Amino acid sequence: MRFAFKTAPQNTTWPDMLALWQEADQIDVFESGWTFDHFYPIFSDSNGPCLEGWTTLTALAQATTRLRLGTLVTGIHYRHPAVLANMAAALDIISNGRLELGIGAGWNDEESGAYGIELGSLKDRFDRFEEACQVLISLLSQESTDFAGKFYQLKGARNEPKGPQRPHPPICIGGSGEKRTLPLTARYAQHWNFVGGTPEQFAHKRDVLAARCADIGRDPKEITLSAHLRLGEDRNYGQVVEDAAALAAEGLDLGIVHIAPPHDPVILESLAEAIRESGLVS
Repeated sequence: MRFAFKTAPQNTTWPDMLALWQEADQIDVFESGWTFDHFYPIFSDSNGPCLEGWTTLTALAQATTRLRLGTLVTGIHYRHPAVLANMAAALDIISNGRLELGIGAGWNDEESGAYGIELGSLKDRFDRFEEACQVLISLLSQESTDFAGKFYQLKGARNEPKGPQRPHPPICIGGSGEKRTLPLTARYAQHWNFVGGTPEQFAHKRDVLAARCADIGRDPKEITLSAHLRLGEDRNYGQVVEDAAALAAEGLDLGIVHIAPPHDPVILESLAEAIRESGLVS
């Protein structure tokens, strides 16, 4: 099993996040670091501070040298996929090929409504998301893109220069919906993020994903399986390890430890030591 960490850029400060990421870059237990893509804090007081995810991620790419990095996950409705493809290519170049492209259909009514960004019905969200996956992959891998969809239309669209990862940065799709999310993951993604739940729930969704892969003749082992693990303010490292072990027994590849603020770099070595002692990593 492998491990990563996540620092949502909410209810924190840039110096604190920066210090934690620079420390993590020196600890080989952590293979990647993740932020999120929201404009308001989520699951807390939405009036609090929140740094924009992609700007923050780009700065963190410049401040680190080893960690792979991404957002869990970018709401596709916030940016036209042609714009996002250009952002992704640029960040893949800036990071020297370390970008993981995390994307999802979007869900946050509060910030979408506040900014006048159309979220749409559940069907519209996933129809738009499927089109966006196709647009992103084409712009990140092909010389020119023509696309005639309901939501997006492109004519001879180019995206140059492209990043060093070919055919494109790994795509991570987050979510657990069996009707649309998991089939789209099987078709387009290299990484699936299980947002949370019991090991039994994870195992069920894993099996559904494998079945959708079988439907299209794809080997499910081509898709990295990750899940959030929460390190709360009580800093219960033992609970993180226990949760990770239970998910590992069901086939989890990558545990992403969500570190609640305050973002103190001292946390990382204690977390890494607990992970090493668990025997979950070699």
